[in-house]
Amino acid sequence: MPDLRQTRHKLKIALATMALIDVAALVVYFSPLVGSQLARRSELGQLWLELQQKTREIAPLRGLDKKIPLAHQQIDEFYKQRLPQESSAIAENLGKLAAENGVRIGSFKYAMKDPETVGLRRMEIDADLGGDYLQLVRFINALERDRMFFLVDSVQLGGEQAGVVKLQMKAETYLRTGAA
Repeated sequence: MPDLRQTRHKLKIALATMALIDVAALVVYFSPLVGSQLARRSELGQLWLELQQKTREIAPLRGLDKKIPLAHQQIDEFYKQRLPQESSAIAENLGKLAAENGVRIGSFKYAMKDPETVGLRRMEIDADLGGDYLQLVRFINALERDRMFFLVDSVQLGGEQAGVVKLQMKAETYLRTGAA
């Protein structure tokens, strides 16, 4: 005959184990760590939106390893095509643009600044210009659109006599130095 005490003892252990498992399941079910199904769905939705936002933020960085050499190449081309190496090219270009647009250059001064670390030297240009209004507008437009890179900083009206408008123009451009 089987020993009932031993069987009863095994049964008590099995029931106690199942009770502990039930208590653990209830704790997990009502725990704030797990939360309700609605809370879990809400958190999932929020995390999904965060993922989409982060994906949009990093999209411009994709292929960056290919974009950097291309940017260096484009910068080198810009320097070679649009920035002169000698200051005489600047004066020559301004004179050519003035002649094409019927503008007289009364005086022309430029000051070179210290070379920058990227192989460029900034040049500030001060020029006194004369001509009729339309000619001056065309000259400034041509200067800004010219192949050589110019930044017009300011234009001041100097006066008008017999239909001739006088302007003082401040502009800047850059010279390539040996490092470019």
